[in-house]
Amino acid sequence: MAKRTAQKREDRRVSAPRQEDSFISSRERKLATASPSGGGRDACATTTFGRPDLLILLGLAIVTFGIYAQVIGHHFISFDDPTYIQENPMVNRGVTLAGLAWAFTTFYAGNWHPLTWIAHMIDSQLFGTVAGGHLLVNALIHAANTLLVFWFLFRTTHARWSSALVAALFALHPLHVESVAWASERKDTLSTFFGLLSLIAYVRYAEAPSIRRYAWTAIMLALGLLAKPMLVTWPFVMLLLDYWPLGRSCSHGPVARRNRDAPQGRGYSAFAVAQTWRGLAVEKIPLFALVAASAVVTSVAQSHLGAVRTFTQFPITPRLSNVLVSYAKYLLLAFWPNDLAVFYPFPKAGIPPWQIIGATLLLIAITAFCFFQRKLRPYLIVGWLWFLGTLVPVIGLVQVGAQTMADRYFYIPSIGLFIALVFGLADIAERRRVAPWLSAAIANVVLLVLATLTDAQIHRWHDSITLFKHALTVAPSNVIAEDNLGLAMHKSGQLDEAATHFEKALQIQPNDYTALLTMGVTRFYQGRVPEAIEYAQATIRSEPDAPKAHNLLGMALAKQNRNEAALDEVRRASELAPKDAEIRNNLGLALVRLGRIPEAIDQFNEAVRLDPNNAAAAHANLGWALLQSAKPRESIPEFEAALHLNPEFKAAANGLRQAQAQLSPQR
Repeated sequence: MAKRTAQKREDRRVSAPRQEDSFISSRERKLATASPSGGGRDACATTTFGRPDLLILLGLAIVTFGIYAQVIGHHFISFDDPTYIQENPMVNRGVTLAGLAWAFTTFYAGNWHPLTWIAHMIDSQLFGTVAGGHLLVNALIHAANTLLVFWFLFRTTHARWSSALVAALFALHPLHVESVAWASERKDTLSTFFGLLSLIAYVRYAEAPSIRRYAWTAIMLALGLLAKPMLVTWPFVMLLLDYWPLGRSCSHGPVARRNRDAPQGRGYSAFAVAQTWRGLAVEKIPLFALVAASAVVTSVAQSHLGAVRTFTQFPITPRLSNVLVSYAKYLLLAFWPNDLAVFYPFPKAGIPPWQIIGATLLLIAITAFCFFQRKLRPYLIVGWLWFLGTLVPVIGLVQVGAQTMADRYFYIPSIGLFIALVFGLADIAERRRVAPWLSAAIANVVLLVLATLTDAQIHRWHDSITLFKHALTVAPSNVIAEDNLGLAMHKSGQLDEAATHFEKALQIQPNDYTALLTMGVTRFYQGRVPEAIEYAQATIRSEPDAPKAHNLLGMALAKQNRNEAALDEVRRASELAPKDAEIRNNLGLALVRLGRIPEAIDQFNEAVRLDPNNAAAAHANLGWALLQSAKPRESIPEFEAALHLNPEFKAAANGLRQAQAQLSPQR
């Protein structure tokens, strides 16, 4: 009897209303923190959006877009942007039937994300190759994602201010700049957009299950996977939501209802809960099949490029060590977002043992704390497992590329971490009866600091030179940063400075393909042809089937009037990359030097067909070839097309004048 009385007192103590604070009211707290063993039905109740909520949405949209609007004046980055957008003829042509078919069938750049390719095509249709337009759309999608985070959390937890704070943290955290200010990372923002829509659709399904609502959940998830396979963990996230805040793991199902109505009391047996979890897992089998298919296709795409590092290349021990330390570093950067870089290389000396031990103990301690608090504060275990689980595809268990971690990988996992943090602090503030104005002031100061750091980080993404110079100050001995800084300087005409960075890259990694090739290109444009030949040959020794290296060697040999050898090299490059318009153009030039004009005309025509939006040189060369073939009338449209693409193209203007002069006596 005494035991029952004590239990009743405990029940009253836990459920007793408390005063409202700045984060969450007592009613919101009761709903949002409802234990999985009760209150689940309330958590699923439909939320009505009133004027305060609309004002919150408006404020989040204005602040998010306001801080990211500066990307309109930014430039493309030399890392991935040329491959994805600028030099990708299927993308920069805009939306075409051939492009749509290509998007669904290509493993280009080691990816299969057709929806992302289509999004880039739409941007190219609207903005051409003006980076600001592409980045503006990215900023708009990020703002939309922020609103969806608030909508999703408020709908499920009814905690207005906690949901708003999670959304604000998502909007303004500096680690998210990479996903927004980098045009190539459209896949991050776009997949998250559809991923959040799928969660909202799932909440509606949980409220009133039906085939139609389940289908919408699956469709939104499929669209997210078509943008980026990061959402392969989404069915597991839905299972977490079943635990909290939806409470489906215990409040639904015939076994749970029988247990609840049984005379032995308020609790649920372990058997009943297990039966309920089994049913929830079976319910998601179609979603698991969907993500499994996406994972298989992604694995094939990445293996096709050779991006996945084998266990021989990167053994299991350092791989697991990096996993543990990376988790800890993401946590550190979440609270102290300092020294952010576009690329974090593996340390040459390996990861220090103290970091591995410290990271392991930290992760175990946090996991244990959240687990033991799961009944009283279920949002902790849900948020923490969201963070841990959604990082699994990119944490390094399957190592793709040479980075230890990346800021962009934090985009989706951060939502779970912010949920655990914000709802936990709201609970503390309520229990300690913190004054509402003080809680609001602290939250606003934190957001102001994050906004300031985010603004500074966005500035660093203005152009490649600014970005990679900063990366080298944060993470020195960085081959990727040296290569890309060299590329950016090469494109801006700073050839000597570019060569310096390529030399540094080769000191770090002597067989670095990018450094060898771009050093050869730099020497070629500096007029140091013998050195260009040496670097091209070294690149071919490093990667025998590198088309750009054979192309460079052919161009350099042509400078020495070794035209037959030059033709052989450029032809080999064309065989290795038959859809490369630039190589086709160079093959035409090699044929012209040998007097094989009809064959050259065929190659110039093919170059124009392959990449019509970047074919000024090919049009001009085709015009000159036609002019040499005594076809001035046919050459004029080619010169005009070249000038349309590049009004300052002097060679095209000279050719047009000569063609018109040859025709003038006939008029």
